[in-house]
Amino acid sequence: MKVLLFNGSPRANGCTFTALSVIARELESAGIETEIIQTGNKPVRDCIGCGGCVGKGKCVFSDDGVNEWTEKARAADGFVFGTPVYYAHPTGRILSLMDRMFYSANDAFAHKLGAVIASARRAGTTASLDAISKHLSICQMPIVTSTYWNMVHGSTPEQTLEDKEGVNTMKNLARNMAWLLKCIDAGKAAGVTAPENDRSIRTNFIR
Repeated sequence: MKVLLFNGSPRANGCTFTALSVIARELESAGIETEIIQTGNKPVRDCIGCGGCVGKGKCVFSDDGVNEWTEKARAADGFVFGTPVYYAHPTGRILSLMDRMFYSANDAFAHKLGAVIASARRAGTTASLDAISKHLSICQMPIVTSTYWNMVHGSTPEQTLEDKEGVNTMKNLARNMAWLLKCIDAGKAAGVTAPENDRSIRTNFIR
């Protein structure tokens, strides 16, 4: 079993990475393989709603890492998406890559475990968590929770680790994810498969 952890911060070793590392270490102690994906500080295109990805399973734009991350996602069993807080919202980077990955290849994520975390100096965390959690819920992903909202506070990695409640929340999140991954694996071994749901029907009420 493997979990991918996406660092939506342009800082490779900042506060968000520190929180994701706490989760990764806890997962690995439970026998779960992990990989932290550094999304970097180079531009990530927005989704432009062109529809060119339909039926292809990948985005038409292939020059910024999104399609490579999508291929990694196909082989993963769980995900953690992490973001710092910018003006009480997630980074444009994490939103852009999630928009494109989930729109072009939702089958790579459907029915797999997902979690989101946010890192902030002080506030804006709940709004950020809410924004990126919606990607998971619309893709039929069981969302892993913890003993508090999945957030850490601090302006530096050192301060992040001093947030004992936040660090404990990250550890408990990882333990819950490891447990659920093993429950799903046991279910598959017993012949329990993911449901085959009806195709989405899009309606509107414009007259």
